[in-house]
Amino acid sequence: MDDKQSEELIKRAMLQAENNDLLQSRDPHWLQYHIMPPTGLLNDPNGLIHFKGKYHVFYQWNPFATSHGAKFWGHCTSSDLVSWQVEKTALAPSHWFDKNGCYSGSAIEHEGKMYLFYTGNVKDAEGNRQTYQCMAVSDDGKSFRKKGPVIRLPKGFTAHFRDPKVFSHNGQFYMVIGAQNIEKNGCCVLFVSQNLYDWEYMGILAGSRHNGWGDYGYMWECPDLFSQDNKDVLLICPQGIQPQGEKYRNIYQAGYFLGEMDYQNSTFHAGSFTELDCGFDFYAPQTFLDERGRRILIAWMGITDENEALHPTIAYRWVHAMTIPREVLVKDEKLYQRPVPELKKLRCHYKAWKNVVLNGETEQLKTTGKSLELCFTRMDINNEAFFSIDFWGYATLAYDAKQQKLILTRKSLKNKSSDEQRVCSIKSLSALQIFLDASSLEIFVNDGEKVFTARIFPDSNQNSITLSSLGKTAYSLEKWDLNPMNN
Repeated sequence: MDDKQSEELIKRAMLQAENNDLLQSRDPHWLQYHIMPPTGLLNDPNGLIHFKGKYHVFYQWNPFATSHGAKFWGHCTSSDLVSWQVEKTALAPSHWFDKNGCYSGSAIEHEGKMYLFYTGNVKDAEGNRQTYQCMAVSDDGKSFRKKGPVIRLPKGFTAHFRDPKVFSHNGQFYMVIGAQNIEKNGCCVLFVSQNLYDWEYMGILAGSRHNGWGDYGYMWECPDLFSQDNKDVLLICPQGIQPQGEKYRNIYQAGYFLGEMDYQNSTFHAGSFTELDCGFDFYAPQTFLDERGRRILIAWMGITDENEALHPTIAYRWVHAMTIPREVLVKDEKLYQRPVPELKKLRCHYKAWKNVVLNGETEQLKTTGKSLELCFTRMDINNEAFFSIDFWGYATLAYDAKQQKLILTRKSLKNKSSDEQRVCSIKSLSALQIFLDASSLEIFVNDGEKVFTARIFPDSNQNSITLSSLGKTAYSLEKWDLNPMNN
């Protein structure tokens, strides 16, 4: 297959990135230890894999604008999940089957080669969409040869049919795809293959209003199916779920079903849907198994909505980032997320406070930078107390012990004189692990039982984090500054 046009587009994309280096270095919100686009817009993580001694993360990328457009696959690698090296762009929208975008997908290793599967997006002059599930192959994990479509749109679905996730099970290859059926219900469909080239359609695996399932929206994106700790897990991003109290407050959701996969009958039996993250900015999570057998998750730290154009990083020609890598575990019928321990390599300038008691007082933590890790342990909060942490005057995490609720508040991007909140219920608060970067906040509650992820954009002159408690709160605290990932 002629890839001359791909190479030309890739050269243009890489040159665009090189030309933005100096501008980004001046941005006070440039993150220090997260995967970001070298320029332009980043969204879904793609093709997460450990291949020939390296971790690979591909991502949806528009190198030419900070808006959504014809997507490329950006590419970076790491030997330790901490320091990431930008690689040559992997895929460009250059052929008839992907000319309007190389949309999201996954990677798998087979017989020493890396296979990428992605959705080729095509639109005609009237804006009508066509969709193809495509494949590309690499011997070295750096240069990729497109093989073209391996799956075309089956009957019964609209052209919203995308994001193939490929995995192996009992000697066969399986693919789950996010879809919308002709009744405009979101669903996940299943394919099977013996060789990665020839795929057989097995039907709808799970879906909104399908075989007794409830209403879970009009479109499902970014599915991921895996087994963990003797449970089968289906990750999905449903669009169209209406808010219900403190749940489903973002424009689109990302969450999971715990259940049992029936491969013989191509059916997933599951309980209720649970959001993966309680914060503002978390979408399109994807997992992979690393060489140690850990299930690692990375997500897009953003959501497609009307606020993207309001990010202050737009002035520096970039927008969005990935979350830190997280290990996924199943415990007490819940999916737990924990920061990978490799991130400890970033730690420096340690300070500790033991057996602190606040009862109507405040405690100020002076910060010299905005890349920090905070670990609260031995937390003992009176059942009438209200404990809060203010992050540089821009965001606040509070625990209302009487109501048994955690509340994350931040300034609105639309109007900084107003606030917006996300809330989750939790019976007790015993531990917090908090990762702060120049413009991000990731909070792991009770060893990963709950997680809040958010972008924040504090003023550069703010240099203190304030702890306060109405009523008695006791805790021990460890603080580290965090070095830039490529220091």
